Amino acid sequence: MQTIYAYTGGEGDNFKADQTFLLRSLDNMYNLYLLMLSLLIELQKRSADHLQKTQKKHLATSEDKNPNSKFVNNEVLNQIKDNTLLKQTLEDYKITNWELDNEYVDVIFKELLSSDLYKDYMQTRTSDYKEDKNFLIDIYKEIIAPNDKLYDYLQDQNLTWTDDLPVVNTAILKIIRKLKLKSPEKQLLPELYKDEDDRAFALDLFKKTILNQNKLNEAISEKTKNWDADRIANLDTVLLQMAISELTNFPSIPVKVTINEYLEIAKEYSTPKSSIFINGILDKLVKEYEEADKLNKTGRGLM
Repeated sequence: MQTIYAYTGGEGDNFKADQTFLLRSLDNMYNLYLLMLSLLIELQKRSADHLQKTQKKHLATSEDKNPNSKFVNNEVLNQIKDNTLLKQTLEDYKITNWELDNEYVDVIFKELLSSDLYKDYMQTRTSDYKEDKNFLIDIYKEIIAPNDKLYDYLQDQNLTWTDDLPVVNTAILKIIRKLKLKSPEKQLLPELYKDEDDRAFALDLFKKTILNQNKLNEAISEKTKNWDADRIANLDTVLLQMAISELTNFPSIPVKVTINEYLEIAKEYSTPKSSIFINGILDKLVKEYEEADKLNKTGRGLM
């Protein structure tokens, strides 16, 4: 959607650079996943460093000399930190942000220390794997994911990351929930794409939408004759172009799935009334296509 919205050429123009941007932005989602996962490692390191400094205080109390190391010893955190496959992948992808911008690790760590979640967790000195996992899930959901300063930092690093962040956060939480003490190392490194077809879908949808813009706009105009063109949001036009292209060019995707997806995107990115407008146009077009047998959906339950 963003790539098509930003596209300023026509059907016959070269859009190779736009395709490259689209694929690069998709691949960059994996970099964001690695970056957020590495933040957990940095928090563990920061906690270990904090304990050492506490023990070395000039006027250290008995409590300072024997601090609670429960968070440093969190089994799930250490499982992530000691994952050799993850270490190598972080090196391969050159994920070094927190070395250069460690103040953001400090921000998260300070918020962690002052949180009730941390205080409750640290009331005891020992825990089991389940408690460690639940605590890590809670701090990710309550402290890391919603942090505004971290969000602003990620936005400055890569504009597309702010849209990718909810997906990445969900993926990380899902993976942590499924972790077991003896989980294989590769469990922390899922494939970005299910298969090559999955990756190709975005590019196919982009190309088929751009290459048929005139035809798609005609179909939209036919169903919006009573609408002033200036009143239709540009983003709504893009979403309709994409939805019609998906309906008519991708036989394996159910009609309801296509419609629901674009209504959700409209609610998230466009005007308050856009989803109602888009739903009305698509509903008319689907009925028309069904009568003309133009949908050609394959498989059971695809209507």
